[in-house]
Formats: sequence, structure tokens, C-alpha cells
Amino acid sequence: MTRRHRVLTGITTTGTPHLGNYVGAIKPAIAASRDPDTDSFYFLADYHALVKCEEPGRVQRSTLEIAATWLALGLDTQRSVFYRQSDIPEIPELTWLLTCVTAKGLMNRAHAYKAAVDENVRAGEDPDYGVPMGLFCYPVLMAADILMFNAHRVPVGKDQLQHLEMARDIAQRFNHRYGDHFVLPDAAIDEHVQTLPGTDGRKMSKSYDNTIPLWLPEKKLRKAIMKIKTNSREPGEPKDPDSAPVFAVYAAFASPDQRAAMRQAFADGIAWGEVKQQLFELVNAELTGPRERYQALIDDPERVEQALQEGAERARALSRALIQRLRKAVGIRALG
Repeated sequence: MTRRHRVLTGITTTGTPHLGNYVGAIKPAIAASRDPDTDSFYFLADYHALVKCEEPGRVQRSTLEIAATWLALGLDTQRSVFYRQSDIPEIPELTWLLTCVTAKGLMNRAHAYKAAVDENVRAGEDPDYGVPMGLFCYPVLMAADILMFNAHRVPVGKDQLQHLEMARDIAQRFNHRYGDHFVLPDAAIDEHVQTLPGTDGRKMSKSYDNTIPLWLPEKKLRKAIMKIKTNSREPGEPKDPDSAPVFAVYAAFASPDQRAAMRQAFADGIAWGEVKQQLFELVNAELTGPRERYQALIDDPERVEQALQEGAERARALSRALIQRLRKAVGIRALG
């Protein structure tokens, strides 16, 4: 019999989903959630968002937009556990239990903290100037997210690999002191994760202000696609698809036959405007149905809230049981 694995994915609630998020993370994650041998956990990391964002309205709005996005794109919440981090009170409790076994030296080595210290030193400030404890302890909260549900695998980008390694280290320390309670999670790094270029040719990212929001209305979507950077080669002149951002975006949505046909069209000198028009039609066709579902969910936030609460109750059936075992293990017990 095939062993079932738990896979856990966190989504930070600080922004509006864009095409790069969809192609690189959301679409493959939803496809993976249909694996009958996998128990998939997806959570909205709103506690993590507080480290990066001090705008309450933005955190709340992003939570709604991201939850509605995953639901509109077909995440099966009966098959997967879909919840909001802050709805699981056992997570901050576990964070404290883990903090008590975590070496400060381990936290000193966290990339985000070291980057903040280096920036302060360059500016002639105290090394810890302006560094909140939320940033410093961020890896412990991330470890609690993972260890609470004893996930076997955690899909992470290379920039998050260190946090996963820290979670393993923290779990080992806890297990050594109090007995075997935690699975040591493995990172699932897909070397072939698709990254889309933005409108300026660089990686699509909010920090570059070059994103194409996922849920733009048709006219605005077409306008955004028409802004994708191209070179000066004229209609009729052969073009190189492998150096063209517009082809990379097209390839992410196209079938193998469509990609092959577009490559030939590039060789034949297709006009840039025609490439972008075909790209718009391809993307719009894929997103039209989900866009309608998304808008219906945005207009009915109570429906989204209900889905999150149902997911939280399923998650808490596991988290409550684990935290009771851990309390007993560390000596927090009834005195009878």
C-alpha cells in the first residue's frame, strides 16, 4: 500500500495575485492537490504578513483576494485542508514551545535577519536598529506552521530553503529533549518551477512593479499584455522566441502544439502586435470562467469566510490533539 504524505504550503497575504503567481505556484499546487496519495494543507499566512506589512486593510483585503483566487481556480476544499493561519490558536502556542528549545545562534544565522544587520552596519547604525522580534523569530513561526501538522514535504523556493532546514533543526532539538513528536520535514524544491517575465522583461515581481494582475477585466488585461517589452524587429523579420518575454508568457499558457506553431511564426516574422493579441486571447480564454467565479466570491466574502472556517475546523481536529500531547510532554499538565 502506498504511504500517504502530507504536503503543506503557505501563502503570505500581502499582495494581489498576478500571472507569475498563477503559473509558478497556484496552478501546479492545485494540480498536485489532486494526488490521491497526498494530504494537502494550504494556509493563508496572515501572521507572517504582519512582519512585512503594517497596513491592516491591506492584510485583510489580500486574505480575501488570495482565498477567493484559490477557490475560483478549483481548489477542492473537501480533498485539501484550506485554512487561515490565525484561525489555529495552537500555532502561536506551539511557536512558544519551539522558541524555548531554539538556540539564539540559529536565529542569528537567518538570511533575513543577517541582511537587516548588514544594512544597518553599512549605514553606521547599531546592528539591531529597527529590527522587530517578528523578523528575528520568523523562522520559529514558520517551523510551527510546518510541525503542527507533521508535514512530510514543504514546497519552497531556494530563498526559503534555510527556513525549512531550521524547522528540521528545531524539531530535532524538541524530539531529543521531550521524545519523538515531530516528523522531520523535507523541502520539495522544483528546479523547473516556471517563472514568468514581467512587462519589462525582468522576473514578474511586485518589487519591480512589472506584474500583470491575475484578475484584470478583459480590456485591462489586453492593455497590460500589449505593454510587454519587445525589440525593434519589424513584421516579416525573423525573431528569437527564446529571448522574447512575450513568448515566455505565451509558452506558459500554450499547449505543446501551440508553442511549436508560435515558434514557427517567430521564424516567419510574425508582428509583435499579433503575438500579443494571440497571447491575450490564450490567457483570457483560460481565465474567463475562473474570473467570473472569483468576482462572485469577492462579492460574497461570507462564502469565502465559511470555506476558511470549515478548513480551520478540520485543521484544528489535528492541532488540538497534538498540542495536548506536547503540553503533557513538556510538563504542562493537570495536577490531579
